[in-house]
Amino acid sequence: MVVELTHPVAGRVRQIGIPVKLSETPGLITRPAPTLGQHTDEVLEWLGLDAPAITRLRTSGTVA
Repeated sequence: MVVELTHPVAGRVRQIGIPVKLSETPGLITRPAPTLGQHTDEVLEWLGLDAPAITRLRTSGTVA
């Protein structure tokens, strides 16, 4: 139930694995949790914000 992964900031970390084990489609954890702000640009772009708007949000400290 516990897997070890290498996190870019925390180093080796242990985290909970996939609790349900299916024979034909087994779950697999391949990446650690994202760092703060790692996917912010992608999410904001998906919401329809353009690059200047995202820059303003970062500059103002509204998003990480």
